[in-house]
Amino acid sequence: MTAGAGVGAADSPGGRVASVAPDADPDEHVRFARYRRAFAEVAPEGAVGLVRRVLADPDPAMAGSAVCEYLDRRAAELLAGPGFPSWYREMAAAVATDGFAVRRLGDWALLRTVELDEPWEAGQLLGASSRLQLRAAETSSARSALAVLAEGGRTRRIRNIAADRLRQLRNPPQLR
Repeated sequence: MTAGAGVGAADSPGGRVASVAPDADPDEHVRFARYRRAFAEVAPEGAVGLVRRVLADPDPAMAGSAVCEYLDRRAAELLAGPGFPSWYREMAAAVATDGFAVRRLGDWALLRTVELDEPWEAGQLLGASSRLQLRAAETSSARSALAVLAEGGRTRRIRNIAADRLRQLRNPPQLR
């Protein structure tokens, strides 16, 4: 990105975008904070453009981090709703050049598949990131996913959490 190129931050509910010059400050921490604010304020229709502009930052690791933080927040909001598939397609095109963001987005798609009880393979879940496995172990109510993670999750922590949650689902606490 060249100096003076803008990162959009929504400044109105209508999605108007104000220019923020990311290269005005060479400190990546300042730019990261600016990107976080922009993502917090962006209207849904401006998100794709903002993702693309942020990924053009000269520090790809920092830019990818900012984008993934946005992906995590928005995917969690849309996960079980009807808006997720179209959002996913838009974001997949926008992050196609960033392998880390592509994988993170794929993790969210797999989690949605598991949560909606759509077809998935154990190998997909076991091959997913530790972060996704942990999130699924901690939040999923899909017994099949919990069983797979209890048996073969990447870390002992993931296996233990999944096993505990699976036991809780199989034997709910009795009310006295």
